[in-house]
Amino acid sequence: MRCGLALSLLVVAAAALSFVWLPYDPTEIDILHRLARPSSGHWLGTDAFGRDVLAMILAGARVSLGVGFVAVAAGLVAGVWLGLLAACLGGWLDEALMRISDVAFAFPAVLSAILIAAVWGPGAFNAVIAIAVFNVPVFARLARGAALSVMARDFVRAARALGLGEGAIALRHVLPNILGLLCVQASVQFALAILAEAGLAYLGLGTQPPSPSWGRMLFDAQSYLHAAPLGAVFPGLAIALAVLGFSRLGEGLRDRLDPRRAALPSVTSRALIRAKR
Repeated sequence: MRCGLALSLLVVAAAALSFVWLPYDPTEIDILHRLARPSSGHWLGTDAFGRDVLAMILAGARVSLGVGFVAVAAGLVAGVWLGLLAACLGGWLDEALMRISDVAFAFPAVLSAILIAAVWGPGAFNAVIAIAVFNVPVFARLARGAALSVMARDFVRAARALGLGEGAIALRHVLPNILGLLCVQASVQFALAILAEAGLAYLGLGTQPPSPSWGRMLFDAQSYLHAAPLGAVFPGLAIALAVLGFSRLGEGLRDRLDPRRAALPSVTSRALIRAKR
């Protein structure tokens, strides 16, 4: 968890730094210094248009985190609301919502973005919508399953016996008991959202030029791999560190917040126990 937290804070710090300091304007073109190697003037070199790679990575962190946060937040709010509604009401509504979520699972974020871009055109806003739509059934199923587990407990039955309505029970008793699980899933989905945003930008369906984006940087650098291979290394490394950091953070939070997983010995520990026997 410490490794994931450190990497996540590094990415967040890079995005925060881009608001107050950038070595150069990430959209400034300098043809005279195109494809320059890392130096004291340009710490990570320049791209095919002479733009500073470090400035573009810092500004790209801001774009990736912004798109990922809005998409995951929208998917979380909509998914949790639908999941709680399905768990509380049950019946045909529950079955209908779950079948709709099955249909949504059949359309991943990239395919959803292609469909949305075909109607509304490419852009960061449409990428947010596509990623959010993909996240809604994830959180809906998670919230429904966790809510059904909590609603089977005695304190919920007691609250229902006292005359509390299903809506009040969901807000006062169910939601607070599943927040930890939702936070863990949100961290994992945030890592996937960053990866999806980079992939959409690479395909030309996400963030559009001249706004910097890690995925767009990879697309631009692939034509110059023979002359400047580092142009693809740095944005690729940024994507890998961000995805690894938030995914590891989510796994660490899951281990900390789930006492059943914490109580189970690891694979290595079980092997040592068998060896001693």
